[in-house]
Amino acid sequence: MRIALIPGSFDPVHNGHLEVVERAARLFDEVVVAALRNPQKSEALFDLDERREMLEASLAHLVNVRIVSVSTLVVDVAADVGATAIVKGLRAVSDFENELQMAQMNKQLSGVETLFIPTSSAHSFIASRLLREVARFGGDVTAFVPKAVAERLEEKFADE
Repeated sequence: MRIALIPGSFDPVHNGHLEVVERAARLFDEVVVAALRNPQKSEALFDLDERREMLEASLAHLVNVRIVSVSTLVVDVAADVGATAIVKGLRAVSDFENELQMAQMNKQLSGVETLFIPTSSAHSFIASRLLREVARFGGDVTAFVPKAVAERLEEKFADE
């Protein structure tokens, strides 16, 4: 069985993420999407449970996808779920350098290969960081995120 692991902070999940998961779901028997705590990023807007819930709502239409939320190394998650590959989405050339370095480290640590899936130009500019900023100031992000995520963002910033 070919199992792909798609790790990310998903804070919040957006349509670019969904595109990568949907494409991976056509290539692999099972896809495990892992919401991770990323210590290199600033304080998360949503906790891991909230991110897992938004991922579950956003990806419910894919029968071969399951969601986990963890706070550990990606290679440990890959081993735990029996992943045969790690899948990462690329928006732009600037993503490639960092992702390549992580892919090489993960390969050395675990032997698991990383596959890169470029997002379409329709989603290449979407970044969770930008969505948080737009939503924080009352901007409309509904074209960039699943409905469940738009609702959570609106709730999160309603009191600000």
